[in-house]
Amino acid sequence: MNWALGVIAVIIVYYLISNYASKNRYKKLRNKLAENWGKPKADEYYNFDIIRRYFDNSTLKYYHKISDKVSIDLDIDDVFKFVDRTTSKIGQQFLYFKLRTIEGLENLKEFDKRVSFFQNNREIALKCQFMLSNLDSYDAYAFEELINGEQVKKPKVLTLLKVLSVLALASIIGAFFYPICSLALVPILVVNSFFHYKNKGNINYYLNGVSQLSIALRVSKSLITITELKAYFKDVSFIHKANSVQLKTAFISFEKNLSNEFAFIFWFIIEIVKIQFNVEYILFYSFIDGITKEKESIEKMYLFIGEVDAAISTASLKDGNLKLCTPEFTKENTINTVEIEHPLIKNCIPNNFKIVDSSLLLTGSNMSGKTTFIRTIGINSVLAQTLNICFATKYKAPYFKIYSSIKISDDLLDSTSYYLEEVLSIKELISSTENTLPCLIILDEIFKGTNTVERISGGKAILSFLNKGNNVVLVSTHDIELTDLLKIEKYQLFHFSESIDNNNLIFDHKLKEGKLKTRNAIKILELYKYPSEIIENARKTETIFN
Repeated sequence: MNWALGVIAVIIVYYLISNYASKNRYKKLRNKLAENWGKPKADEYYNFDIIRRYFDNSTLKYYHKISDKVSIDLDIDDVFKFVDRTTSKIGQQFLYFKLRTIEGLENLKEFDKRVSFFQNNREIALKCQFMLSNLDSYDAYAFEELINGEQVKKPKVLTLLKVLSVLALASIIGAFFYPICSLALVPILVVNSFFHYKNKGNINYYLNGVSQLSIALRVSKSLITITELKAYFKDVSFIHKANSVQLKTAFISFEKNLSNEFAFIFWFIIEIVKIQFNVEYILFYSFIDGITKEKESIEKMYLFIGEVDAAISTASLKDGNLKLCTPEFTKENTINTVEIEHPLIKNCIPNNFKIVDSSLLLTGSNMSGKTTFIRTIGINSVLAQTLNICFATKYKAPYFKIYSSIKISDDLLDSTSYYLEEVLSIKELISSTENTLPCLIILDEIFKGTNTVERISGGKAILSFLNKGNNVVLVSTHDIELTDLLKIEKYQLFHFSESIDNNNLIFDHKLKEGKLKTRNAIKILELYKYPSEIIENARKTETIFN
């Protein structure tokens, strides 16, 4: 009797200690989440090869895809690092997908409702973040492979192994009556062992994703217990359907969760049983059938978790003491922004910008901020149409498809010249924008890889061609000659300029209307103490072109 009371006492003490430790962990994590609300992630490592996998592999339909070219031109990966406040790896992958795919306006409004819900219900947001933190391990990236990974094919030997399993069971039963029957277990164990360990490679391929599926199911079930949150998701039947593979999932991922020597002894016994009766082998391919059958439900669960995490992330971003506004979308062919800023530039100089039924031709001195400005408009257009936010006090524009040609580099391995790379890039851009939908086209220094005469004539022709229909073109250039040629082609002229104070160039980075009337290239040579002979020669040559 005393030993029974001792066992009960030990169990009670263990429960109390475990419960205290659990509450302590919850309190610490919750405090950390609350402290980090509205702040960018610190010391986060971003492996974009993995983060972008769902974006690369997804077959979902959307209004427009932000191409790799546009992503590079607008530094979208760096923008993602700045806006990312997600808690789970699934949420991080989904947020990246969201930043690279423009959905319909109705979907954007639905997303914004969820964001507003979390902004207005901080305690629920923190509670959800705590649940989502269970999917914060690196292994959680592997969940995506269950949706888009290549499925293992069912082997022909599976039927034979099922027969061997029956024979093993029959041998054990027969041994009670005829002990000699037990001898059949040895050759069966040897054969089964061969196929059991041969199949381990397939299991290991899925192992991380499988273990995360169990966690994702648990997290999803916890999230939908929040009544207020459930109201924003009309259909959560996918959880019940995905749950059909839960038992097989737990069994296959069992050995991944073992962590001590006592568990190892237990594992060894279970392993012998699994081999003798091909339990793991048969269940694994039954699991694959279940994954294939419920693939749609599993993806819906992935999207559910991703949507919740991305909405919380955006709510945190909006509460982060940043200058943000909600964009206004119009059917008019106009862009109107007030105090728009580049999100990645500290102490960025804000600018007002408005064009109506026209495009932008932007000139300016070297280092004045031309390229940064057109990137600023491009980045905010992407954020407006993916997260429904802008780094400005006002943003009004059409719902654009976005294209660009900014960063061009020689491909020496393919013996491709800079000019040819420009030709190919702009040709692709021209083909993409030949439709009736509004397109935002961003170009920097068009055809700078060729001579002045052909650069200006070719550039003028292409910019005239692009500026039609519902297209809005934003182009920056050093070629002042283009201003007179394109002014009659419905291009509004803007420029950036500088001033000189005590032999120092000072840039105010303020956008100004009209044509640039000053140049600074030779002045910069002079400021950097080039020989006077070079400066004088350059000045004389300059007068020829004035």
